[in-house]
Amino acid sequence: MTVRRGLRLVTGGLALVFLLSMMLVNTGSAFAAKKVTIGVSIRSLSEERWAREKVLMEEKAKKLGADIIFTDANNDEFVQNSQIENLIARGVDVLIIIARNSDVAANGVEMAAKEGIPCIAYDVAIYHPHAIYVSFDSVRVGYEMAKAVVERVPKGRYFWIGGSPTDDNAYLVRKGHFQVLQPLIDRGDIQLLGEQWCDAWSPEEALKHVENALTAHGNRIDAIICSNDGTAGGAVQALKEQGLAGKVPTCGQDADLVACQRIAEGTQTVTIFKDVRILASTAIEAAMELAQGKRPSKINGKYVNEKKGIEQDAIFVDVVPVTKDNLYEVIVKGGFHKLEDVYRNIPKDQWPKG
Repeated sequence: MTVRRGLRLVTGGLALVFLLSMMLVNTGSAFAAKKVTIGVSIRSLSEERWAREKVLMEEKAKKLGADIIFTDANNDEFVQNSQIENLIARGVDVLIIIARNSDVAANGVEMAAKEGIPCIAYDVAIYHPHAIYVSFDSVRVGYEMAKAVVERVPKGRYFWIGGSPTDDNAYLVRKGHFQVLQPLIDRGDIQLLGEQWCDAWSPEEALKHVENALTAHGNRIDAIICSNDGTAGGAVQALKEQGLAGKVPTCGQDADLVACQRIAEGTQTVTIFKDVRILASTAIEAAMELAQGKRPSKINGKYVNEKKGIEQDAIFVDVVPVTKDNLYEVIVKGGFHKLEDVYRNIPKDQWPKG
């Protein structure tokens, strides 16, 4: 009897171990099967590039097996924070924020941090130590823009158009601009006629600023340094009204389709191609790693803002200046825009041959 009882105890014990093992396996499978949910707060889908990047992020998230939820703040920083709060309440695992206001969005990051939700500041810095910055080197972007214009007009009367005064990127771009311009201003080669900022990077504000500057200076402006393709578009429109489009160099960034068309036509000197396909993909990959409790593997630098006392891990993606000389090679052959779209306003017999 004692032996049989012992056998029953051993058999029962083995069965219990087996059942516990199966439970652990099933629990592990459940965790493995749990989908990551990424929340993306976009400052405004009315801007061409953010609408494009929404699609790119969606495609990448689907490829990696993640769910993704988007919100559009319509350029309202307080609406954006309310939407971030809603995304947190919906149980997202990680947040990607394209901030309308670098200061105000820090409150959104703080809300997420309290819930243990990691955040990525996407292409716009957010002044909070818990954010990871995924962007291009905006100082270099500004430097390359100004450099291309100065190569065309090494001496003369310049006017400067800035981006949004609530966007840290606008200040970084300006820093790059003046790394080129300031030595020439100090030497007397360049006369800076004025500086104006454009709320929300508004092309309409850029148009008004340039119209006013042209009137104030009797059209005697030799070059206009703009801060993105949208503001460059406003500047070119003002120049066109005075018959000066193509005669006064301008610059931008983002390689928006209309900007590439202006470069083909000769009315915009340069755009800085920031391959958002790489940026969007990199951000989603980093978000997946953060959601899994890992440090993003592509971190390659630091974002430092001494004035705000902020230092963040950063992932920087490279940029390429695009002029008429390499427009076809970089933009068309690189698959960013189609030949027929970029050269739409150019006679077909003048299109580049691939």
